[in-house]
Amino acid sequence: MKLKPTALAASVMAAHLSLIPAHAQQEVQSDDNRANPQQLDRVEVRARQASDTDMRRRQPVAKQIYGREELDKYGDTQLADVLKRLPGINMQGNQLRMRGLGGAFTQILVNGDPAPPGFALDQVNPASVERIEVSKAPTADQSAQAIAGTVNIILKDAPRVVQKDLRLGLAYNHDKPVVNGSFTYGDRKGGLGVVMPVSFFSWRLLNENDGIRQGRDAQGKPQTLATAGTDIPYGHGVNLAPRINWKLGEDETLTLQGFAVRNNFRNVGETDTTVLQGSAPSSVDDQFTNRGYFQHARLNLQYNNRFQEDQRLELRVGAGGASSEFDTRFLGRNAAGLPTVDRRTTGEGQNRGLNLSGKYSQFVGEAHTVTAGGELERRSREESRRTLENGVDLLPGIEGQPFDATVTRSALFVQDEWEISPQWSAYLGLRNERIRTDSEGSGSTFRSTSSVLTPLLHLNYKFDPKARDLLRMSLTRSYKAPDVQQLIARPTINTNYPTTGPNTETAPDRVGNPALEPELATGLDLAWEKYLSGGSMLSVGVFHRRITGLIRNSLSLQNVGWASQPRWVAMPVNLSRVHTSGLELEIKGRAGELFPSLFEPATALSLRASLSIYRSKVEDLPGPDNRLEQQQPWSFTFGADYRLKDVPVSMGLNLNFTPSYDVQQTLLSRLSTGRARGMDAYVLWTMSRSDSLRFGVQNLAPVANTSATVYTSGDFALSERRQRAWYAVNWEHKF
Repeated sequence: MKLKPTALAASVMAAHLSLIPAHAQQEVQSDDNRANPQQLDRVEVRARQASDTDMRRRQPVAKQIYGREELDKYGDTQLADVLKRLPGINMQGNQLRMRGLGGAFTQILVNGDPAPPGFALDQVNPASVERIEVSKAPTADQSAQAIAGTVNIILKDAPRVVQKDLRLGLAYNHDKPVVNGSFTYGDRKGGLGVVMPVSFFSWRLLNENDGIRQGRDAQGKPQTLATAGTDIPYGHGVNLAPRINWKLGEDETLTLQGFAVRNNFRNVGETDTTVLQGSAPSSVDDQFTNRGYFQHARLNLQYNNRFQEDQRLELRVGAGGASSEFDTRFLGRNAAGLPTVDRRTTGEGQNRGLNLSGKYSQFVGEAHTVTAGGELERRSREESRRTLENGVDLLPGIEGQPFDATVTRSALFVQDEWEISPQWSAYLGLRNERIRTDSEGSGSTFRSTSSVLTPLLHLNYKFDPKARDLLRMSLTRSYKAPDVQQLIARPTINTNYPTTGPNTETAPDRVGNPALEPELATGLDLAWEKYLSGGSMLSVGVFHRRITGLIRNSLSLQNVGWASQPRWVAMPVNLSRVHTSGLELEIKGRAGELFPSLFEPATALSLRASLSIYRSKVEDLPGPDNRLEQQQPWSFTFGADYRLKDVPVSMGLNLNFTPSYDVQQTLLSRLSTGRARGMDAYVLWTMSRSDSLRFGVQNLAPVANTSATVYTSGDFALSERRQRAWYAVNWEHKF
């Protein structure tokens, strides 16, 4: 399938973004460490290091930046815990959601490159990260698979002075504490800069789960079951992110960046089932174990050369690989305690990737910087899985058969950054991206090709010469290509209902759809940002997205090749159109500057708050709750940090909240999601210039996470998941 550009391409060709000076520190920064490295703007020398807010203000496009202060504040050992506290971001499980949209709509980058398959944010220790950049609209020099936005994780850069930091910690959630730690060494001598962050982390949690499911048994008779269980996930991981910066000449640099992660995970649990109506299932006393690992390593080489004041070249090459393995065993017993089911599923996967990219920038005239470039990426995946039930293969010839897939992505782009006047600046970009997926294997042989042209326009208006008040406007095209798992037509059987008989709506089989097309989105963003002289800021923004080809699971009763009777099957399909809009409010800064009538100017209190309101409508589904899945009506985040006056102690609190809401998933089913609340707190005792002690707690006073799926037949599935608070103490030493 080939997707042609619409009239948006013509309307967007207007202008591009000003050459906003890159932030600088006490000495001139190297090109590869600037806020917007593709720009050829002039260097500005400042007496102090720019804050996160300063860097945000100078960005040519709307972008939020979070540096070491935010990364270190709560003593987190997983990057997912940092992200969940940021405005406009929610974490559901390990999925990151922006603007209330599901995780598939948000693009995750590591140093500007797409994260590999299997990558999760809880695998990264914040000690390996330099900063986080959150963009609400795409730019031409990065992939446009960012309907909700992009989170770019910038790995740690070489410091300008010797750095030797050590952190050791203990954390507790259930039955015994776990340890974590990190060490960072960095130095710069002459033209050579080196940094080596090493971190290890571990976890051990307790989750309690209750549920009620009303449906049909294997004979099609009414059945209502209540379940109660626990599971204990635990494991450990390690991160490495070495980096070498080599200054070959006055305007020529070479950077070697490595990144490696290894996670070993385990999970043990049990579930007891009580029959409230109808017959008993084959097992009512279940136990399961799950173990496995994920590892990923990547090496990037980047060359930068500024030939003259108005010309620049950047070349990048990267290679990496990942592997994973899991082994899950399920043991079921009946009411008499006799074993009935022994099911074991094993699997492994291998990923390899290679990418090449380059771009050339040049001043044109007095007001334009034109950049042109291209990218080529090739990823391959090999996967195998096998399920044995009571020693016999499940679905011989389908289940357990290996498959391999190759994804080739190529892109060409051009952009113009145009300083129209001292007040107006524009960024105009055009990107064409092509993705081809080839897969081979039993039940999974297919080829899928998509090509998307994405025009992009960003405008900035400065109300004053110092850019204390900014108006940002964006008109963009973005998209989301289906992933390999959504395309593979191989079935996944719901093992609660053997293929010798029927299943139910509440327990469907699942299968992919090779005919899926990419989701396309046309987006409009408007934002007003006000920056106060003392470093505080406030922002008001609105956005609208029109998405066509929305991918959502359908549910239907089908005649299938893996069973002699019709089975309920969930399969992803493209719907026609959806509209989503939102209002985003954000404020942060010193309390004395934000509210001078309430606080003294010297009050050591910092405040931050955000409120996001979302609306959406899926046209192919009936109302009133035909909204996007996982998109909450609104979310609220509040944080405060306070430093005691006469004691070297500071403390902080962060609260986020989302209400309950309903979603019409399909014509046959509705999903109700309960309210969610997160509360984190910390206390930092600075014992000396070298040592500090940090106490933190996450998920303080937790609330249960509930969800319920209700079908038109009257059947339903209700679940409740309860988690405990996570307590941590960390000692930090600077040599």
